[in-house]
Amino acid sequence: MGDVQTFWKGFVLLCKIKVSLSPLCSQGLFGVPELSGPAGFQMAQHQALREAEFLVHKACTHPPGAVTVETFDQLSDSLCRVADLADFIKVAHPDAAFREAAERTCVEIGTLVEILNTNVDLCQSLKNLLGNEAVLATLDSDTRRVAELFMFDFEISGIHLDESKRSKAVALNVKLLDLYHEFLNGSQLPNAIDKQVLPEHIRHCFSIDGNRVQIGGLHADSPNDLVREAAYKIFLYPNTSLLLCLDELLACRHELATLVGYESFSHRALKGTMAKTPETVMKFLKLLTEKLSDRTSRDFKMMKEMKKKTHTTNPEVMPWDHAYLSSAIRTEMFNIDPSIYSPYFSLGACMEGLNRLFMQLLGVYFQAEQPKMGELWSEDVRKLAVVHETEGLLGYIYCDFFRRPDKPHQDCHFTIRGGRLREDGVYQLPVVVLMLSLPPPSGRTPSLLTPSMVENLFHEMGHAMHSMLGRTHYQHVTGTRCSTDFAEVPSILMEYFASDYRVLSQFARHYQTGEIFYAALDQVYHGKPQYRSTTDILREVQEKFYGLPYVHDTAWQLRFSHLVGYGAKYYSYLMSRAVASMVWRQCFLQDPFSRVMGERYRREMLAHGGSKEPVLMVQGMLQKTPTIEDFVDALVLDLNANVKSPVL
Repeated sequence: MGDVQTFWKGFVLLCKIKVSLSPLCSQGLFGVPELSGPAGFQMAQHQALREAEFLVHKACTHPPGAVTVETFDQLSDSLCRVADLADFIKVAHPDAAFREAAERTCVEIGTLVEILNTNVDLCQSLKNLLGNEAVLATLDSDTRRVAELFMFDFEISGIHLDESKRSKAVALNVKLLDLYHEFLNGSQLPNAIDKQVLPEHIRHCFSIDGNRVQIGGLHADSPNDLVREAAYKIFLYPNTSLLLCLDELLACRHELATLVGYESFSHRALKGTMAKTPETVMKFLKLLTEKLSDRTSRDFKMMKEMKKKTHTTNPEVMPWDHAYLSSAIRTEMFNIDPSIYSPYFSLGACMEGLNRLFMQLLGVYFQAEQPKMGELWSEDVRKLAVVHETEGLLGYIYCDFFRRPDKPHQDCHFTIRGGRLREDGVYQLPVVVLMLSLPPPSGRTPSLLTPSMVENLFHEMGHAMHSMLGRTHYQHVTGTRCSTDFAEVPSILMEYFASDYRVLSQFARHYQTGEIFYAALDQVYHGKPQYRSTTDILREVQEKFYGLPYVHDTAWQLRFSHLVGYGAKYYSYLMSRAVASMVWRQCFLQDPFSRVMGERYRREMLAHGGSKEPVLMVQGMLQKTPTIEDFVDALVLDLNANVKSPVL
């Protein structure tokens, strides 16, 4: 493994200097030759379309067998290698021309996928396989499951409909791509008001552009009550066109779901998950709400008392208060400001902690890689090779860790290329990007992380390890390409390691019941049509599941960008946390460095991606099949074990 400490000092140094690259080594983004300029996306797209045409013909003409599934997977891989890369570049590249070209490619590839999902001849080739018992008997379990998953994609796209309805399903899906783009863009735009509207003594807290004040966030951590209130009311002020976009998006999803035979979009979205049905999700959320009601009441009382100490004119706890008051309560209870921990959490120290942890648990370590000219989209991105002590190179992680202008302020894991066993017998190595919003180093000061930043770093690295350690035969089910309510388990499990004093250092962490409200709202929006405004629905669900009053003339739902990527599946964070909590307590609490448990974790959970039913993976890890009540009890136990942290 080499000298780990020397390596990570080198990593920190690399974070402080610009990368020096030789033009002789020049190539495109991620080493894709075509992507040396924005126009390359069209070339890559055309190449993928040509490959797709060939593979569709092969699938439709070859006799049924394992080669049918392999051809489908090659088709999926050919399109995903372009679409997934474009999906990242459209949000992260600093050059607008690259972002726009990537966005066009996403739409083109997305449209083709919807057309292929209603291709009768292509579907028939899969039916010929799944309907042939003699051939099925020759397939291994992973191949059979992947075949079933491809058939599931056909079914939820309406393959069973007549030609006119199939065409309508394609049109609805294509329309949704445009609506997703419109809603996501709108949800991230700041709101602006005349600066004269705000009291002069708080204007400096916001971005000022001429006579207008730009408010692009909630400023939830501000110690100034008026700043928090102003930001909340202005940032969440309803945008009429975006409200109409959300209405159209939800209506379009419902129309698509009913067209292909489902009761609601929730029923369609949840069919392949651990929860299976929206009824199960709501049972989970309601049971959790009931079991937490007493604790929530106590925490609201604590917040009200804290509000009295800091604000004498309005002691009532308002929605813009809970994040600040929660932090204030923790600071008072622990008698220490969490920011004091930052000097102990330099990025280099945290990466070294991760490196040591993965080596002890899984026999995996990182090596810095020198990128070639044109491979990166920003000079502060770093490339890591992930290496196993006996298996060798597992894949690559591009670390896009630091804040920069026009970069989204969100922490994400992006799959750029999925792992799979190629037809030549060579394993296609996975490639991912971890995108964070960390403070860059300056002068002699390294990048210093707050406890929450450390937790986010560990969380996203959990996704990356899921991608790296899966060695699935098929790209369609590699790494995080699994059910949404299982995909978050490895990342949330890493948060437990991040909070364990034996791994890094002990610091406060808390569980937020606000997640229950978000999950419930998501389910109601994607259930049967309510025939009332999304704001009226939000007001009712907030009163039922949250406890804080709705504020007139606000539309929080327009900032809920997860409605696009996690439509009807936002509960996944809670369910995944329940699973992660059970895995932590049963398998790692006694010894967070246990190699035996680390190997079981890889064998039972990480290795399979989506090639195995998620419930079976959880069962293999825990050696029992958990119930909804077990999930709820795990979350309540998790909360009670951290009694000093408020629920909200």
